[in-house]
Amino acid sequence: MQTFFVQIKCKLGRTYEVASEIADREIASEIYSIAGDYDILVKFHVDADVDIGHFVAQKVQTVPGIADTRTLITFKAF
Repeated sequence: MQTFFVQIKCKLGRTYEVASEIADREIASEIYSIAGDYDILVKFHVDADVDIGHFVAQKVQTVPGIADTRTLITFKAF
């Protein structure tokens, strides 16, 4: 199992719409509204053989209303 986070910058006024669409797709473990350069922080768990780059490109960045993403790959939870 791989765990990673994606910071999402939304088009103006679309944050709740984007968060709802990600929740509806049932691909995320947790979804948070955040302050700063990005609007949403999403936690994902995927099988070890899943290509994270393809997953983000095909399952996350295709959500309407997303302007930019930043993927944070994790190594170990403490």
